Amino acid sequence: MRESTREILANLIRRYPALQVCEADIDAAAALLLTCFGQGRQLLVCGNGGSASDSEHIVGELMKTFMLNRPLDAAMCEKLHRAYPEHAEKMIANLQRAVPAISLVSETALMTAYTNDNSAEMAFAQQVLSYGRPGDILLAITTSGNSSNVLHAARIARITGVKVIGLTGQSGGKIKDLSDVCICTPSAVTYQIQEFHLPVYHCLCACVENELFGTDA
Repeated sequence: MRESTREILANLIRRYPALQVCEADIDAAAALLLTCFGQGRQLLVCGNGGSASDSEHIVGELMKTFMLNRPLDAAMCEKLHRAYPEHAEKMIANLQRAVPAISLVSETALMTAYTNDNSAEMAFAQQVLSYGRPGDILLAITTSGNSSNVLHAARIARITGVKVIGLTGQSGGKIKDLSDVCICTPSAVTYQIQEFHLPVYHCLCACVENELFGTDA
């Protein structure tokens, strides 16, 4: 891990000293994500309510520039020039390298159909079963640690070779036992847990981006 990436992690604790209790787990989650993306795998994210919004927020930070520029590599630029010379410059100026991530909460048609025809509790699990491949990661966000649809998604992840990072509150709940790494933020109050979740996942996104696209040695 780059020294500048370790500084991102250290800076999180300086700004939010209450998160020191889960510093080791945040570090472990960052390492797990870096292994995943380094192997060309993808991240799946799910949660309910505010955590559903967080799921989409995380994917947005990973799929485009968060803090660093992510220009296309020379090989892709050359391919665009050869294939589409009239459009290449605009495409190169606007397209960016991305980190592959999918928000499982965003499939409105699938989610409503599955809820109506099958079981709302299995809607995330069905997507993990379909999308998930060994080496992928499921980021399972649940403030209580006990959201049934998130737990079922984690159960499917564990038997399909998908690693699980839990993001929850201080008790950990049931998601703790289903996670390879579980970040238990230090509160039992829902909105306070959510307030801690945002800087945690921003830090993780910044670490991933810095490792994949940073230019320091």
